[in-house]
Amino acid sequence: MAKIHVRRLIKNLTPVICFGLFFVLLTLYIYNTPVPLGRLQRLGWQSFDIVSYEPSSVVLPPENGPPEDNNTTEWWDVALEEETKPISLPLDVWSPLLPHHTGLTEIEIKPCLFFPALVTYCDPRTTLEDDALKGPWVRVERDLNAKTGRWYLSIWYRRSRRLDVPLITALLILADDEMDLLPEPKSSWHKAPGSLVDGVSSQKDLYLWYKVRLPLQDVSDDAEIQEAITEIDVLYGENRPLYGFERLDRDVFPGDKARKLDRVSIVYRRGVKPIPKPKPLHFKHDGTFKIMQIADLHYSVSQGSCRDTDLSPCESGDVETDSLLARALDAEKPDLVVFTGDQLNGQGTSWDSRSVLAKFAGMVIDRNISWAAVFGNHDSQQTDMNRREEMQVLQSLPFSLARAGPPEVDGVGNYVLKVRSPDPSKIHLLTLYFLDSGAYAKKGLSFWKPTEYDWIKPSQREWFLAESRAIKPIERPFTPDGVSDVGHIWNTSRQVENETKTLAKPNAMVFFHIPLPEAYNDPDPDTEEVSRFSVGQQLDGKGSPLHNSGFFEDAILNVKESVVGPTEVKIIANGHCHVTDRCRRVHGVWMCFGGGGSYSGYGKIGFDRRFRIYAVKTFGETIETYKRGEHGEIMDRQVLVGSGAPPPFKSK
Repeated sequence: MAKIHVRRLIKNLTPVICFGLFFVLLTLYIYNTPVPLGRLQRLGWQSFDIVSYEPSSVVLPPENGPPEDNNTTEWWDVALEEETKPISLPLDVWSPLLPHHTGLTEIEIKPCLFFPALVTYCDPRTTLEDDALKGPWVRVERDLNAKTGRWYLSIWYRRSRRLDVPLITALLILADDEMDLLPEPKSSWHKAPGSLVDGVSSQKDLYLWYKVRLPLQDVSDDAEIQEAITEIDVLYGENRPLYGFERLDRDVFPGDKARKLDRVSIVYRRGVKPIPKPKPLHFKHDGTFKIMQIADLHYSVSQGSCRDTDLSPCESGDVETDSLLARALDAEKPDLVVFTGDQLNGQGTSWDSRSVLAKFAGMVIDRNISWAAVFGNHDSQQTDMNRREEMQVLQSLPFSLARAGPPEVDGVGNYVLKVRSPDPSKIHLLTLYFLDSGAYAKKGLSFWKPTEYDWIKPSQREWFLAESRAIKPIERPFTPDGVSDVGHIWNTSRQVENETKTLAKPNAMVFFHIPLPEAYNDPDPDTEEVSRFSVGQQLDGKGSPLHNSGFFEDAILNVKESVVGPTEVKIIANGHCHVTDRCRRVHGVWMCFGGGGSYSGYGKIGFDRRFRIYAVKTFGETIETYKRGEHGEIMDRQVLVGSGAPPPFKSK
């Protein structure tokens, strides 16, 4: 009898257990999906539309360089794209990174007890006639009450391409007793329904007012057309808005340091402002090209706090770091800046990624310097955006050369940049590889295991090998005369003007965040009393992943600059370890750490913040490195490659 009851119990529980397992597996699948399902598909108000989130404003030079120019301007003295072309997108999609000329027609502020994307009862009321005339309602997907209020609070707006609808040209925040501050003519101003501080305790009600002007069909002046506001966003903290946006003079919430609440502001964009583009990377006529590595900024939505420093006063880590960065950039004047990961502090302090990404490269952008970036482990740790979404923001910033890379390859940020000669031949003389070294290894169902750092995956290795195979050998050392390097039959080597020339790939450098396990191997043996193959300090423990994916053996050491030559990659540049700044040569490849460059990241008293410089000379044949400290001192100058470098590695 007891057996019958047990069988019946098992029979009754089996469907429940299977149902539960199904949802567990479904949850794990969705959790491990790089791009959330449905993110790229948006149901438009008129039709089902596919919306592209890849900015069209980043265009790298073609393989053979930009087109020839017959005038006296240098070939590189043009931006990679002349202007950002406005695009057409569904009227009910909020996407502030996409440029468009569609003007706003109406605004409302709406509270909601539940996440407004999941319910519809919090949407503004509308009719089919209003949707056809003024456009459908669009929700700004940024919560005004993200940290300050008791419920959700959203800005909604309409926008329309019709020529017979008045468009919004100005915004203003006022309280009810400040009506006299409305500019004339007051009849052109409209009060958006709903308080901007609904749900915020002890806060005086504030309202958003907007000004409308004549419809486009009644406007003949192009300047008036450009006055139309085309996008609204919400900004948190003291940070700068994204390029092209302006902050309203009055804040929605001024911030409260005692309660650790960040400032909340409304920002807006008029028309479409073309984003400044970088120029093609090139050597100077004297054969030099300088790279400045900035490692581990660890910026937050707030201004950050100073850590492990004797700098006094130091109230804001992000602000003090910006000041340090500005001094270093002005002193070094690099041709390219590379951010090697952990631009965001993560750990809950970068809860609004876009507000942080808008500011981290500010000092570089202000100086019109081209820059590239890779992601670190903290860039997607307790943040509200995944790496692909963050890369979309990076690509929308001025002078950015960052790219997402092939979607079929693991990680986001696997790409190649090529530095070319300054003469009309535009010869590719230096290769810069960028890879995403990941964040933390996935545990799957083994939640009890300790967290481990991620590693470079097999698909990235195959991508790297394919990119390397596609690089054509050049005659080295390069002679910038524009003619002696072409028009003859290539030989493996030949004598030109008492100088031996060899056919080989250009020297290459690789940038990623988390170091390889081989970075902690013993350095190459040296016959001198003081080793030249490990220069600098290592005050961190090992920062590499426990798992060795074989990238060093199977990729780095496997790719030669020529059939019998040394490895194509001469230097691997990492961040991740804030109080390690050494360069160590292992099997002929230098593995160099940047050292922490930010007061907002952990450090060590007595170990100054620093930035690593790579001074490339003689058109890529010589690479020298050193660190610039926070007091302007130059540390550990050493030649890694070329004339003056230690003897090449010889395998046993």
